Amino acid sequence: MRLTTWIALFIWLVSLILALITGRDLLYNTFYFITLVLIGSWFWARQNLRGLEIKRRVRTPRSQVGRFVQETFEVTNQGWLSKLWVEVRDASDLPGHHASRVLVSLRRKKPRIWSVKTPCLRRGRYHLGPITLHSGDPLGIFDVHKPIQGVYPVLIYPATYDIPGFQLPPGHLPGGKIAHYRTHYLTTNVATVRDYVPGDSYNRIHWRSTARTGRLMVKEFELDPTSDLWILLDLDATWHVSQPWEAPDITDIPAMLQSQVLRKEPTLVPATIEYATSAAASIAQRYLAERRAVGLIAYTPRREVLHLDRGHRQFTKLLEMLAVIEPTSTIPFHQMLLAERHYLTRTSTVVVITPSPNTDWIGVLRDYRHSGIGVTAVLVAASTFGPVRSYRAALAELWASQIPAYLIRRGASISAALSHFALPND
Repeated sequence: MRLTTWIALFIWLVSLILALITGRDLLYNTFYFITLVLIGSWFWARQNLRGLEIKRRVRTPRSQVGRFVQETFEVTNQGWLSKLWVEVRDASDLPGHHASRVLVSLRRKKPRIWSVKTPCLRRGRYHLGPITLHSGDPLGIFDVHKPIQGVYPVLIYPATYDIPGFQLPPGHLPGGKIAHYRTHYLTTNVATVRDYVPGDSYNRIHWRSTARTGRLMVKEFELDPTSDLWILLDLDATWHVSQPWEAPDITDIPAMLQSQVLRKEPTLVPATIEYATSAAASIAQRYLAERRAVGLIAYTPRREVLHLDRGHRQFTKLLEMLAVIEPTSTIPFHQMLLAERHYLTRTSTVVVITPSPNTDWIGVLRDYRHSGIGVTAVLVAASTFGPVRSYRAALAELWASQIPAYLIRRGASISAALSHFALPND
C-alpha cells in the first residue's frame, strides 16, 4: 500500500480510539465521516477499472536495427460511468520502448486510440507486454491495478549495410570434369538458349538469337561451381567484449526519424558481437542478391549451421539465426576451423568473422588456401571496444599470409570498413 493509505488508516484508527476514550459525539461523527470517506474512495477506485477493455495491435512481429516496431493501443470504457483517470503501464523489455500512458475522463463507448513507434536499437528476441491498468480515487488514498494478459514476441534482426566494395578471392576449379547444374535462378553463367515457352520471364529473352532465328529465344542458366559461400562466425566468449550501454530515452519521434531512419547506417550498440553479426548479415545480403549459395556456421557452444541455399527465404533464415546468437562458446576459433575443414570443398569460399587477436586461426586459414579454398577474414578490432590485446599482430599475420582482410573498429562505418582491404598499419 502507498503512504497515503497508511496515513488515512492511521487517522481513522486514532479517531476511533479517541471516540471510545472520550465518548464525545464530535469524535464519533469524525470517525463515521472518515469511515465513509475510506469506503467511498475504495469503491471509487475499484469502479475506475470495471468495464475497461484494451486492445494491442502489433503491425509486424519482426523488424531490424535502424527501423521501427509499430503498435496501436485502444482503450474502451464499456461501463456506465465515466472513468476519472486510468494509467496504462507496459512491461515490455524492448530497449527504448515507451508505451505507458495516463488517460483522463474516459467516457462510455468513447475509445482512446494512440500509436507507438519504437526504434529498434539492438538485435534480439523481445516481448511486448504484459500490460497493467492502474487507477485510484480522487483523494489518492487507494491504488488498484488490473493485469491484462497477453505478450507479443518481437524479433529484431541485425542491421545490414550496402558493401559494394567487398571482394572475395577468385575461386579455384578442381581438375578434371566440372559438374554443371541447370537452374531457374538468374546467374552470370549462360548455358544455352532455347525456344520461349509460356511462363518464361521476359528478362530471360536473348534478343540476338531471337533476331537471328525469327522466333523468341530465352537463355538458360547454370550454377557457378565456385559460388558456394560459407560464413564462419566466431562466438568465443573470451574475445567478445562490450561497453556499458543503456537505451536512450527517445520521445521526439520526428527527430528520431531523421537521425535513425533517414541515415544510411544506424548506430550500433558498442559490442563486438553486434558489429560481427551486422557484418555477417551484410555479406550474406550482398551475395544472396547475386544468386550465390550462402551458408552460416557458428558454435554456441553447440554447432549451429544454416546449410547452403539461395534466395530471399535463405536470407530470412540467416537473419533469424543472427538475431538470437550470443558469444557463449568456450571453443577457440582455430579449433572450430579445424573441425569444419572436412565439410568444405575446393568449390567453397569461406569468410571468417572474428574479434580474436590470436594468430592460431590464421595458420588454419593458410591450410585452407593451400587446399584450394578461397578465404577472406573480417577482423573486429576488439581492443577498440574494451581492454583486450591489440589486433595489430593478427592483422600483420594476415597480411604476411596474403589473406585478404577487412578491419572493423568501434564506431566505424561498416559500409566503408567492408569496402577497403585492411593494411598492416591500420
